[in-house]
Amino acid sequence: MKIAVVGGTGLTGREVVRAVEARGHEPVVIARSVGVDIITGVGLDDALRGVGAIIDVSNAPTADAEAARAFFGTATSTILAAAARAGVGHHVVLSIVGIDRVAGNPHYAGKRRQEEVALAGSVPATVVRATQFHDFAAMVVSWSTTDGVAPIAPLLVQPIAVPDLAGVLVEVAGQAPVGGIVEVAGPKTEDLVDMARRTLAVRGETVELVPSWQGRFTVEMAGEVLLPGPAARIAPTTFEQWLATDPANGAGSA
Repeated sequence: MKIAVVGGTGLTGREVVRAVEARGHEPVVIARSVGVDIITGVGLDDALRGVGAIIDVSNAPTADAEAARAFFGTATSTILAAAARAGVGHHVVLSIVGIDRVAGNPHYAGKRRQEEVALAGSVPATVVRATQFHDFAAMVVSWSTTDGVAPIAPLLVQPIAVPDLAGVLVEVAGQAPVGGIVEVAGPKTEDLVDMARRTLAVRGETVELVPSWQGRFTVEMAGEVLLPGPAARIAPTTFEQWLATDPANGAGSA
């Protein structure tokens, strides 16, 4: 069938498009760069013609809670209206494990709004909550490094490989809508500070890591808040395997 990928030009979206093609479906990329705007709705009706399912992996271009809620709420409502007109049978939304347990994170506030709108809409929906990606620690270091020092929260996470997640999203899109939330995670719990240290070592980068709850992630995210529940689907690729194979880590170089 035809599967629309909202945010199909981004990191996750490109992997989802590849997974759609690998499973014999036809991807339809939804992004402003191809003339489709999920806020105004421009181009959506034409793009969704003949589409059987939507996978939404879009992201909000803001770190402000109210702006994130407004973006995700408007975008999801616009997508749902066009999907209903087109007769789309399944709306799959990518979200994040633990967002219902963290009140102060602006991005999470937006994602909660996205979930609410999607599950209350007229198009049957499934919310897929995933854990952080394997490159999350490297991203946090890049955000927080100043003069060679990076404060980093000692989060417990169960990171997942993006290609693994993409395959799950496509599989879910081809199944009956759940009308609720499912979780997917990587195979092993990791400490974010240790993940950062190991990533930097593989990449040959020198940054002093300072465990701290004073940065972007607060103590409300301590403990097992970001870990999946016992019913979560477990993807196969470990963080160690990603370190050894991801090109960004110098895999395959001399």
